[in-house]
Amino acid sequence: MASSTTSLPVRGSFGQTMRPDAWWVQPVAVFLGLTVALIYLNWAAFQGEFYALGNYLSPLYSPEIFGDTSHALFGPRPNIWPEWLPWSPAFLILWAPAGFRVTCYYYRGAYYKAFWADPPSCSVGEPRKSYLGERSLPLILQNVHRYFLYLALIFIVILSFDAWRALWFLDPATGEETLGLGVGTLVLALNAILLGGYTLGCHSLRHLVGGGLDVLFDKPIRRTAHACVGCLNKRHMLWAWMSLFWVCFTDLYVRLCSMGIWTDLRLF
Repeated sequence: MASSTTSLPVRGSFGQTMRPDAWWVQPVAVFLGLTVALIYLNWAAFQGEFYALGNYLSPLYSPEIFGDTSHALFGPRPNIWPEWLPWSPAFLILWAPAGFRVTCYYYRGAYYKAFWADPPSCSVGEPRKSYLGERSLPLILQNVHRYFLYLALIFIVILSFDAWRALWFLDPATGEETLGLGVGTLVLALNAILLGGYTLGCHSLRHLVGGGLDVLFDKPIRRTAHACVGCLNKRHMLWAWMSLFWVCFTDLYVRLCSMGIWTDLRLF
């Protein structure tokens, strides 16, 4: 019988690959997209003003726990806040949706490749020789994603209520709120829809509603929920990017309208 030997592949140097395609396009695009989004989101969070206009409230500041607008739940900034520390109502709430996105299964794979080159793409050499994975510090902390999911679900309810509130406008003649529709209403409603599609398609939610069961046919409610989450999960990457872009645009829209640069068009 003929014998043969098989040797393991030799680890290539950084960027080395036999792939003939433009593999670098996607990680570069992800790097640029996430960088622009991170810069804008941090800039907007530090502003601490121009985040509300009448019944419109930027999703980066919702819920406004303390603040200077009519949306604030508990009034202005608390006196215990240190004077030397920058203040913005966004600081009190953004850690929750940010934690959900940073630990998201899709975003992990995206920014591992784009920012850490771990690896830069499939079958492409990476700049490190060892691999620790997500079973040791610091990446083991990514496992808190399932807990951030619970908070993210609450935020979907809050942002949906914000979209509902965006249907009511103050009548200057009577001083009462009347039902209406503005472009900002549509912007806030689409923001809630896109964030809902992203959150409800989460891998952890899919496991939560049915992943722990071997058989689903005799559990119609969980079977239907699992199918719905799975349907959204098929386009999880698309939902992730669309919702990220739109939450930035929603803040920008409310901000520019509040500053008087843009005018919110009332449809009725």
